[in-house]
Amino acid sequence: MGPLIPNGIIPEDWNYIIAILIGLAFGYILEASGFSSSRKLAGVFYGYDFAVLKVFFTSAVVAVIGLYYMDYLNWVDISQLYVHPTYLWAAIIGGMIMGVGFLAGGFCPGTSLCAVAIGKIDGMVFTLGLIIGIFIFSESFSALEPFFEGSNLGNITLVDTLGISPYWIIFVFTIIALVAFAFSDWVRSKVKKVFY
Repeated sequence: MGPLIPNGIIPEDWNYIIAILIGLAFGYILEASGFSSSRKLAGVFYGYDFAVLKVFFTSAVVAVIGLYYMDYLNWVDISQLYVHPTYLWAAIIGGMIMGVGFLAGGFCPGTSLCAVAIGKIDGMVFTLGLIIGIFIFSESFSALEPFFEGSNLGNITLVDTLGISPYWIIFVFTIIALVAFAFSDWVRSKVKKVFY
């Protein structure tokens, strides 16, 4: 968990306990934010509710600014953070499939589990479909592996790819978030009369 276990601040035995506590807190926040409702989640695609866009943009901006402040204060070494490898075409196609599923079902994997936890039938049906999809992908992975591995770009970041300072990327990303917030409020003001 972050720099706590590698630096010996807490024992490694606490790793899973902390992960469970963070997962429970995340699930509670999702439910408290109304993210167990497929109508609320799908609202971003129809223009009547942009809570999902605002919450996830805000969390991304806060996380990246927080990480770089902690790096500045020598609490975290950014260069030591794990960067998941980029499988370009697999990510693009997987993102498109997930987007269609999100639009059709009104859930993403995390929010569907949140809906299951409070007993929503649509969340259960979506999660069953998710499990079936995972099974099909797992069983057919040997056939898909050449395509999957063929687009492996390694552990790249925007900083590596663009060759510019991370602070400029953070600044531009923050501006994009603010523009997205303003644009989503404008769209919602035009659409809400139709849906409410």
